[in-house]
This record gives sequence, C-alpha cells and structure tokens, in this order.
Amino acid sequence: MKTALLDSQKSLVQWVSKATGINSFGVKVRLRGNDLHILCESFDSPQRWRTLSDLLHALQQIDLDLLTSEEQPSIYQVFVYGRQKGEYRPQWSHRVYLNQLERHLQQVDQALAGSKSNHTGGALILSNESLARRGDPNAIARYLSETLSSLGVSVQVQTQPYQSKDSNQPPVNRLWVFCHSSYSPDSSLLAEPIAQQLRNLKLVGYQDAVIVSQVSGETGSDWRLRVDLRPPELMLKEWARWGDIQAITRLLKSKLEDFQVAVQVSLKQSTLHIFCILAGDPAKNTSAPVQGQCLKIISRQLEAIAPQGILAATVYGQKTLDEPPTWVQWLTLPATHHPDLATLPLELASDGDHPAIIFLLERLLNTDLDWRLKTGGIRVMLLPKADLLHVMCDAPICPSRAKVAKKVTDFLQKLKMPGIAGVRVYGRRGGHKEPSWHYGIDLVPRERLVPEATPEFAATAEYVQDLITSENQEAILRQDLTSAEVHNLVTEAARNWKTDAIHRLSAINLRKWLIETQIFTTSNQVFIENPDHRGLKVALVWGALGLLLTVQIDGILNYVMTRYQASASPVTQVSPPLSPVPSQSETSEDEDFGNDQLQTKFPGSQGGAFNDSGFTGDDETLPAASLRPRANAVAILLAARGQIPSFNSRQLDEQLALYKQRIATNGKPADVLIIGSSRALRGIDPVALSQALANQGYPNLDVFNFGINGATAQIVNLIIRQVLQPSELPKLILWADGSRAFNSNRQDATFEAIATSPGYREVLQKALAADNGDQSPENYPVQSPVIETPKASSYQAVDDSLNQGLSTLSMSYGNREQIQAFLMQRILSMPLIRETKNIGLQTDLVGENSEINTNDHAVDFDGFLALSIRFNPITHYQKHPRVAGNYDNDYRDFQIEGEQNDAFAEVLQYTQSRNIPLVFINMPLTSDYLDPVRTKYEQIFQEYMLSQARNPNFIYRDFSQIWTEINDYFSDPSHLNRFGAYEVSRRLANDPMIAWPRN
Repeated sequence: MKTALLDSQKSLVQWVSKATGINSFGVKVRLRGNDLHILCESFDSPQRWRTLSDLLHALQQIDLDLLTSEEQPSIYQVFVYGRQKGEYRPQWSHRVYLNQLERHLQQVDQALAGSKSNHTGGALILSNESLARRGDPNAIARYLSETLSSLGVSVQVQTQPYQSKDSNQPPVNRLWVFCHSSYSPDSSLLAEPIAQQLRNLKLVGYQDAVIVSQVSGETGSDWRLRVDLRPPELMLKEWARWGDIQAITRLLKSKLEDFQVAVQVSLKQSTLHIFCILAGDPAKNTSAPVQGQCLKIISRQLEAIAPQGILAATVYGQKTLDEPPTWVQWLTLPATHHPDLATLPLELASDGDHPAIIFLLERLLNTDLDWRLKTGGIRVMLLPKADLLHVMCDAPICPSRAKVAKKVTDFLQKLKMPGIAGVRVYGRRGGHKEPSWHYGIDLVPRERLVPEATPEFAATAEYVQDLITSENQEAILRQDLTSAEVHNLVTEAARNWKTDAIHRLSAINLRKWLIETQIFTTSNQVFIENPDHRGLKVALVWGALGLLLTVQIDGILNYVMTRYQASASPVTQVSPPLSPVPSQSETSEDEDFGNDQLQTKFPGSQGGAFNDSGFTGDDETLPAASLRPRANAVAILLAARGQIPSFNSRQLDEQLALYKQRIATNGKPADVLIIGSSRALRGIDPVALSQALANQGYPNLDVFNFGINGATAQIVNLIIRQVLQPSELPKLILWADGSRAFNSNRQDATFEAIATSPGYREVLQKALAADNGDQSPENYPVQSPVIETPKASSYQAVDDSLNQGLSTLSMSYGNREQIQAFLMQRILSMPLIRETKNIGLQTDLVGENSEINTNDHAVDFDGFLALSIRFNPITHYQKHPRVAGNYDNDYRDFQIEGEQNDAFAEVLQYTQSRNIPLVFINMPLTSDYLDPVRTKYEQIFQEYMLSQARNPNFIYRDFSQIWTEINDYFSDPSHLNRFGAYEVSRRLANDPMIAWPRN
C-alpha cells in the first residue's frame, strides 16, 4: 500500500539516488505528460535487474505524486534507462506500469533468480490497451497517455452519465478526456489519433466522448472535441440498412469468416449477387462451401438488415471465381413484402426524407469506409428552416470547405426536393456549436431585405446542454454595487474616454490597413464570410510587383547578352562549300545504318527461342491464346485509303479502319466490342474470349478490341456516340479500364489532340447536320455551320497575339534564341548535370523499351495487342522510374465530377436508349502500383461505380485486386500481358452476371 513515508520537499533525483544507491550526479529525471523518465548512469553501467528491483520496492512505499508539484498531473508509467558514463545511448531500458508493480516485481525476481539478463517475462505484464477495453477510466487514461505523453500532453479520464432524448432508454455514459499541456496543441494534431485510439477500444456502454484541451495555468479550455464511440458493427448496420454494398459485404464477411468462407457482393438493379468460395488458396479448393450453412447465415443477416430498395438476393457457391457455380439459391428479402422498403434511398431523398438524405450525404463525404470506422468520419445533420435546408458537417477535424461544400450542394440540387429554394452548408469540428465556415446556393431566385441568421445546431445528436457553453454570454447586473460606487466608475470612465478613443482609433486604422494587405489576418478568426472572393486592390498590387520584376529581368538579360556578344572574339567565318543534296537511296542507306546501330534485334522478335524480354521463353507454363499475325501494315494502308479524315491519333485511325473493314467483310458489326484505354487494348483477348464463350454455349460470337492508348471517358463517349454509326454498334460493349480514365482534373492530352483534328470537325459537322434534319454533310453550307472551336486552338491564338504584342516592348525578345542557348550551355556545363546527361545518353542507346515502342501499334486483326513480357519488379525499376501516386499526373487532384463524369453519363444514356448492355471491368493491378494514394482513389472510384450499378443495362465488375501478387500476368505494374488477358477473358466468359448475346 502506498504511503507518504518521505518528505514531500525532497526532489525526485534525491529519491532515486537513495533508492538505487547511485550518486545523485548520476541520476537525471524528466517529466513529460504522464510519464516519468529516469536515467541512471555510472562508470560501470548499472545492473539492469538489480536497479529495477531497488526502484520497484521503493515505488511500493511512495506515491510519486507527492514528489511533484501540484500542477504536475498524475504519473502513470516510469521509463528507466541505464548507461555508462560518457556514452550517448543507454545500454538498456525498461517500462514500469505503476498500476502493475506486483507483476513487475515477479518479472524482476524471475530474472534475478535465473541470472538471465535477457529474460523478459513479458507474459506477466498486461498491456494498458487490454485493461482499457474493460471500460475502466484510469486504464483508458493510461492507454491514451502512451501516445500523448510523447507530445508533452497529460491525460485524465472521467465518466458522466446522461439521459438521452428518449426517456424510456436507460442513461448512457459519456467519456470525458482532459488533456493538459504547457502549450496549446493544434486540435488537428490530437483529434484523429485520440479518436482512433478510443474507437479501437470498442467500448461498451459509451455513446460518445468529449476531449477537452487545456493549457496549464489557464482557467478556461482551449478547445473541445466530440468523438463518436458507437461500435463499428453498429455503424455498418446503419449503412447496410440503406442498401450500402460495402457495409453489407463487411457484415457478411465478419459472420462467415469463422467458417472459412470468403464472399464477394455486387448489386445489379434491385438484386444482390453474393459469391461464396472457401477462404485460402483458390488453387487448393476442391469443393464449394456448404450450401446450407452459408444460406442460413446469409439469410439471417439479410433478414435482420432489411436493406432498403433491394428486393432479392442470389447466392452462388463456387470452388473458384473462375468456374461456374456449384450451387445457386434465390432469397427473397423483406423489401418484397413491405412496399415502404422497396423504394430506393435516392427516391426517398428526392421526396425530402431526411434520414435518406443524411445517409446519402454521409456516404458521399465518407468515401473511405475504413477511415470512417476508425475515426467516426464526417457526420451530417439537417435543419429545415422556411424554404432553406441547412446542412451541418462535422468531424474530429473540421471538414475542408473546398472538398465538402460543392459536393453537398451539387447533390442536393440534383434531388430537386419540393419546397426547398436554397441550401446552406456549414462545417465545424465535432462538439462545437458555431460553424467554422459556411457556403450556400439558391436553387430558385430569392430576395431578402435582411441577412439570414445562421441556425443553431445541437453539439450532438442528443439535447446536451452541458457539453458546450456559449462564448457570447449576456452581461448581468451586479447587485453588490452601491450607487456611489457606480457613480465613481462612470466618472472615471468618462475622464479617460477621450484619450482611450484616440488610441483606439489609431489602433483600429492600423489594424484595418494591415488586414487589407492580405498579409495579416485577425487572430482566432474561424468564420469566413466569403473566402472565394479576392480583393481587386490585392490583385493590382501583386500584378504591379510581377510586372516590375519582369521588366527588371528583361533589362538584365539584354545587358548580359550585349556584354557577352561584345566580348566574343571576332573570328572570320569561312563557309565550307555546300555539299550536294544526297539522293534518296543514300539517305535511306544512312537511316538504315543508324537504325541497325541503335536497335538490337533479339531472336524473340522472330518467334524463336527467346521471348519479348530477350530471355529464354517459358511461355508454355502459362496458358494463352496463340499469337496471330500483326495487322499494322494493313491498318496503315486502310487508314490511308479511307474516306475518314485523321483524328490526330494514329492508333484511333488504324483501329477504326480495321473495324470498318471487318464490318465490310462480315456484313455486320461485331457482337461484342471491347473498348477503353491501353488496359483494354492489352487486357482482353478477343480470340480467348470467343473460345471461352463457345465453351459456355455461346458459339460464333464475333469479338473486336477497340482499345486506344490514353482513352478516357471522353474518348469512349466520342467513339460510341459520334464516330461509330448506329448500324456499326455491337450487341454488347465491354469497357475495360480503371479510375484514372475518370479523373476530370487530369490533362486529357489524347482528347485535346483529337479535338483539333479534321476528323473531329467532320464529326461535329455531321452532328450539327443531324440536328437540323440533314444527314448529308455535302448538302450542308460551308459558311453556315458554327463549329465549336477547340480549347487548344483558342489558347494558341491568344498566346500568339500576346507574343506579337510583347515582342515590341521587350528589349531581349530579339535575342531569345541566343539567351536560351547561353543558359542551356551554362546549365549543361555544371558537373552534376554533365554526369546525368552522359548517363541518360547511355540509357537511350540501350533501347530497353524497343520491343514495346516498336509494337505499340502492332495489333492483330482483332485489334488486340499481345505482349509476352512478364513484369519483374527487380529489372523493371532498374530501367523505369518508380512513380508514386502522389506524383502521377493521371491521378492529380483526383475528382470524378466533371467532364469525364458527364461523358460517362452520356454513354450510359445512349446505350440504354439503344438497349445495348454496357459492362465495365475495373482491370487488374499489381501491389507495386496500388500504393496508399492510388488505393484511396481506387476506393473512391469503386464507390462511384457501385452507385452507378443501379442503372438498367449496366454491370460493374471489379477485377482490380484479384492478382495483385501474380506478376507473371502483367507486362508492367498496371497493364496485363497476353497471359493475363487470357485469364481475364476466361473469367469474363464464366461470369454469371453478364448476359452474353446469342447469334
């Protein structure tokens, strides 16, 4: 039992010295948060277990809080270090939990008895996390202090019961976490770590927690934060109730993983498709999961969830996902019998149903489900007021206005809710009443004579008045003041009013001027009225500074070049006699000689014993369709002879020529058309798909691969809706690609090049003529159509006009070529640049990519690019840079909403109007490619596609992570080779969700 035996005036150093027998000069202590660090040093390093034994016995006899100041918080754990004098790093360290001294003593006694200094006996010590899971406040405080003490933050935890709005419900405990520090820590530094730690405990009986940060010595709190402590399973059930596929998948996985069953779930219209296979290595599975066991668990879960808008479920039992199902069972869900459950959440939201709107908004804002389960995510609250809908978004860290506001208003605008004339969106940190920012739009014109007041949202979902106190409390009259005291106060205030007013006016003017410079801002400013508007004065000031700097640089460059040219020695230039122009035969011989020197031809290129990588081939070990003759020469000839103008894309011209020649030969369009970027071009083998479909009972289906390198949703939209005639469309479209084709913030260079082509202009003319009822472009007047000028042309015209205007003003413009050569010469003469340049030249001469560059357009007559290269990370990254997702331009500022989303919507509408099924395949990727950044964007894209899967005649299949570790199926981190294309084709043919056409 702890007793205060020592004098409280003695310091910690003296106490440690007395307990261990080490001289006080060899003892150093440091208090940090709730941790006490003790360093013991001597000429011979202190013996670990003997020192610990002395300290532990001393700790049993003393309360450490008596040796510290009253301001110092309680000490939860002690770190003991031992080192030899003169050394920098300790030779040993040991952590002591003050609430488990008996267990530590047992550990030390075992070590001393066994004379084994390396004996830890760690099994005797319980972690703070395991103790905190029991809900004890002291254990929770010790658990949090393990992370926060390193930041100099101490922790205390208390519980307080409160009654919820529903008086029939029992009281619920609230957890209060008080963080004390000598400085004011940023809330963003502590919010998410504390939220994740608390939610990781999965506490029972706690609804939420309030974190209060307070600086030592101050009476008021610095900031407060609310954390949702509801269990992850409860949060998943809430979303699964609304038909969220990811939530349903996770709930089913958690129930079936005990029976070694893995599941995949997808939604097609109003039916769930649940695929069950045995967990583990699919190659070792000899049977499908037990039907009765799977159906019992799945049906029980779906009955309890009763997902909104989902009428039925089809359960498949498979040995592997590549093989046909061993058994299939149809389940009827509660929505079939209850009409209220049959309505889709989006339809309910359009009618103004608030719970449905809240779910859809939270799903829109919480794209990362793992992050939501760890931290509680972004929470949405609605408050209708008159004809306005107010939306509050809060999270442990205040949601970014730029990332949240536009999403919310765009979504609510599309709902077209009755009686709603405007939307106001607010953001705040969880637990606050006042918003940190606001944003709003009017759905219909509105006129108001007075500003609209910001509504007051509750700090939590419950009516809790003790959580947040108002900072703007009204003044009250003190009853203890007499009339004379009041008169004296007023007289003194009036006497100093004039002097104070002058000083105050000067301070206000100075403050106003500093703020107008936009360099300074007011302290504690959390409410920004119009952050998107920039002052004209600020723009003029910075524009003038930029213009002045430009003029100065122009003058300096002109001066430098004048001196440089004058200092050059005037050497007489003697022009050599002009050589005769070489004949065509001589030119071709020189070119051939250069190509032979720069390009190494491997036997593999002739189909010998070497593969495309230049190594001995072992293609027989992996199944694949046989290689077919290349069609590049025929495609070039057909494109040159065709009547269609070029699209400024050689591959698009040749693929279009091959497809039209195929239609002319067969007398009909292809049955299945594969379209997409290079991932489609290399990723689906038409011959393998046709053969696999024949084995499934779909014989003689004609399949063509129309993949285009760099094709985005805009290019696919252009090909399907405008380039191909309605009579040239297939019976089914396979769109094979991934998330980067839907990034509306990336530079769509391929589409921009096509938009300036003669072929694109002709497509626009035909579309304009069709709108006017004339399908013949020859009958259309040349001057009358107003064709949309591509953006690239407009920018080029403006650039040219600016160059011409500035050339007359600039002193150095006439010497721009000399300046460029001068600067380049100076840069390349630097030692580091010179070495890098030499390495680059050597790399270029090797030509390691010659096989890919040479065959870039060498597709076969089915439009498929077959590559036999196998991705080997070791050799690949010796020749290619490893580009992380943060620096990948295809994922730059990733956002689906925009031009690519609009193009995809047009494709969906067009194919549905012509009753053409559209199947989107998210193509496989390697683990090397799926770094955390790309994985995050892939999850956003997956959520987007699952939300689109409710559209009729549209099917989404996710193959992105089925072969992340099988590099033999890839030619590089994000593209399949012909072996991977063969496996994807087989998997598609066996997919029960795709309704293949029949001849």
